Amino acid sequence: MRQTFMENLIEAARGDRPVDLLLRNVRLVNVFLGALMETDIAVHQGCIVGFGAHEAQKTVDLGGRYVAPGFIDAHVHIESALVGPAEFARAVLPRGTIAVVADPHEIANVLGAAGIDYMLAASDGLPVHFYFTLPSCVPATHMESAGARLTEALLRPYLGHPRIVGLAEMMNFPGVIHADAEVLAKIAAARAAGKPVDGHAPGLGGQTLHAYLSAGIGSDHECTTTGEAQEKLAAGMRIMVREGTGARNLDDLLPIINARTARRMMWCTDDRHAHDLMAEGHIDQMVRRAVRGGVDPITAIQMATLNPAEYFQLPDIGAVAPGRRADLVVLDDLDDLVVRQVYSAGRLVAEEGCLVESGPALPPPAAPGAMRVPLAQIDFRLAACGRRVRVIETVPRQIVTHGRVYDARIVDGRAEADPSRDLLKIAVVERYSGTGRTGIGFIRGFGLTRGALAATVAHDSHNIVVVGAADGDMHRAVAALVEMGGGLVVVEEGRVRAQLPLPIAGLMSDRSMTTVCAGLDHLLAAARRLGSTLDDPFMTLSFMALPVIPALKLTDMGLVDVAQFKIVPLFVDEES
Repeated sequence: MRQTFMENLIEAARGDRPVDLLLRNVRLVNVFLGALMETDIAVHQGCIVGFGAHEAQKTVDLGGRYVAPGFIDAHVHIESALVGPAEFARAVLPRGTIAVVADPHEIANVLGAAGIDYMLAASDGLPVHFYFTLPSCVPATHMESAGARLTEALLRPYLGHPRIVGLAEMMNFPGVIHADAEVLAKIAAARAAGKPVDGHAPGLGGQTLHAYLSAGIGSDHECTTTGEAQEKLAAGMRIMVREGTGARNLDDLLPIINARTARRMMWCTDDRHAHDLMAEGHIDQMVRRAVRGGVDPITAIQMATLNPAEYFQLPDIGAVAPGRRADLVVLDDLDDLVVRQVYSAGRLVAEEGCLVESGPALPPPAAPGAMRVPLAQIDFRLAACGRRVRVIETVPRQIVTHGRVYDARIVDGRAEADPSRDLLKIAVVERYSGTGRTGIGFIRGFGLTRGALAATVAHDSHNIVVVGAADGDMHRAVAALVEMGGGLVVVEEGRVRAQLPLPIAGLMSDRSMTTVCAGLDHLLAAARRLGSTLDDPFMTLSFMALPVIPALKLTDMGLVDVAQFKIVPLFVDEES
């Protein structure tokens, strides 16, 4: 069957039979040459078969419009959009995204291998190509409780799957540097299968970076400065420039993009809420902003197409050339890039921002997440074991934090939140095995004057994370999450003011993205009424339990100093 298909393509390319589609009068963005070509594009059976004049069953004159390859997101967590793959595809396809390389790390931390199976099944047959990298760190560290543990033995069978294209971000950089046997086994298995290994090394440099790279890690999406990106490029890494919801690095990294570096750089969104996907866009938005920031348009398009296709060894996509899939975006202007049409395998699937065939989203398979929380045991009261406490301090528009020390507000022998100083209480509650284990700390930067916010979206183990000005509201928020089976919630004076159920593993909705966005609007408005000063407090909150991102984070096991990679006391006085 495959041979017959290839024979048909060859015959069409030779001109021995009419092609299915001829796109005439095109200015082609040739990402191999880094130049424009005025030509026609011949498409047969979903593939490009040549340029120039061809006899065709159907001809479309594009009137001199630009045609580029479909865009590729080099690293994304679909779960962060709060919808499943089908709804995600419906949102990004009209914006020119025809492929994503997704890391199902989030759902795997909740459901283990069943989470990987879910994402493969839920994304099968969609017009957006869903490729996956295997989660390398489930759990991310030994300092938190996840819903599963994925060993090299459990991951190895997936390496032969045609849509598994690499090993996902190796967040356990201490494990690599100190040659942990299980960590190195995962890397070795991926390399033996000929698959790239993605990195995750925020702030790593010098000999520590060199030790990390010596294991064979090829990329990084955590750079926040040009100096960091320059050092990693010089050491051989490919850099994925990230622009998500919680972490926005594009503007800071634009100066590093030039003719010498760009071919080893790509775009990625990593974690982007449904709200931002709908309001701002996807990879198209990154390309557009890069061009406005001075990056050559063809270079920006190469970073969205050919570069990730080559890195992940995807020879069917990433360029407009004979033998490749006819996944195309049609543009009026390269300087103000707006996607007008999208072709998937030679079929017009989107036009002027809308799907041509809008059919219903595929129903997701069932994937409930564990919510085993003994509410009667949960207690956020905190005995004062000193006068000064370590405090997580958020950084605007970033997922890194600072670690500070502040005087505690002590009332009747207990350390309490102090909204007048923006000193709120934060807690992480284990939700998988019913232990009731709770880590409690303090945080600044949320701005709440009352109430509480809580979520089961809490990278990477996705326990319950809650921040608040009052213990009672924090407890009510946790109870609300248990009642709804996971999601996001805002509580004030013991009452739920807004909520968004996420029944798929406590991470994703089974509703449309439009419904999810409306729910997010309601949540954000309720959070602002409580005094929140953050653009998206729930995205920020979701990263406060991630103990591989500097500097200070909180898990169900306690406060983590990421630089030391260990749990430290909350009260500074305890160390004296």
